[in-house]
Amino acid sequence: QVQLVESGGGLVQAGGSLRLSCAASGFTIGNMPAAWFRQAPGKEREFVAGSTGRGSTYYADSVKGRFTISRDNAKNTVYLQMSSLKPEDTAVYYCAAKATRVLASWTTGSFDYWGQGTQVTVSS
Repeated sequence: QVQLVESGGGLVQAGGSLRLSCAASGFTIGNMPAAWFRQAPGKEREFVAGSTGRGSTYYADSVKGRFTISRDNAKNTVYLQMSSLKPEDTAVYYCAAKATRVLASWTTGSFDYWGQGTQVTVSS
């Protein structure tokens, strides 16, 4: 059974930092595409950052220069380092992964596995 378990969310002041982790089990994240999405109340889930698994990373314009996606294949884990956090970054953050290396786009429908989400709240 495939599971993605996020951790590391919490409450932080504006300008602060958090690191989210996404641990995979029942599935080797290895060189597969993985991404972070987020969903704020009343809004659609949106792409935040992605890693192709072949060395390329992509970011939403709203987080470029502030967030970094990385992975540790030995730990079967993907990370999202978030810095210079803003109140508008407040959302539930979800980890997602592909079962195959082929990725059509950085959209929710492209991913096969999802975590349960972790809440990030940034106070002003």
